[in-house]
Amino acid sequence: MTTEVQTSITDGVALLTVSNPERRNAMNLELAGMLVAALDAAVADPAVGAVVITGEPPAFCAGGDLAELQGADHERLRAVYSGFLAVAECPLPTIAAVNGAAVGAGLNLALACDLRLAGPGAKFDTRFMPLGIHPGGGYTWMIERALGTQGAKAMTLFCDVLDAAEAERVGLVWRRYDDDESLLAGALELAGRAAAAPRALIETTKATMRITAGPLSHREATEIEVRAQAATVQSEEFQKRVAALQARISKR
Repeated sequence: MTTEVQTSITDGVALLTVSNPERRNAMNLELAGMLVAALDAAVADPAVGAVVITGEPPAFCAGGDLAELQGADHERLRAVYSGFLAVAECPLPTIAAVNGAAVGAGLNLALACDLRLAGPGAKFDTRFMPLGIHPGGGYTWMIERALGTQGAKAMTLFCDVLDAAEAERVGLVWRRYDDDESLLAGALELAGRAAAAPRALIETTKATMRITAGPLSHREATEIEVRAQAATVQSEEFQKRVAALQARISKR
């Protein structure tokens, strides 16, 4: 099946759909590169004023590519992170329309957006601790800012998995919808409000909000995490757990 990031532009909003259907939109090096390219193209288009990111149904993004992670070094991890960082550093407003599972890397993708909306099938699962791998992609920086200390620890250390209703209750998502059609329509409507504003004003205001949010940048947090994650990728425990998971998947 084809791996791609589909782009459509309507009323100043670029809708980017990550699509790796054979792997439930798992974020591999190829897809990360395509996401960077799609975002660059959207930002370069003066007619685009906001971006919505969603996944090819029925998933949003079911995590990182485990086969690639098993042999990852610092540089490969940074290459995978490029997609999250491109979203996080996008000068335009971004919305994640989470229409299914957002696991590990998929949760990072949702967190990298300015706003998260959830459909009825949305699920938010860190999955780092059960796999025996340190969080990466700036996850610890993003989740702390999204949920505060207790919420971040509940999801990360205690592996709490949230459905759409619970994610809305704790503030991980701004709004949830009863069906995926309403989810996408709601995301496009909200994004359209941002796109209707003067683009220079939106970009400047978003840049100001970044500066005023705190002293540590997402990229600096990512660099802190990369050393610890690279070490766990090489660990025997991670390799063993990935092998067990792959064995279970192959039996389905």
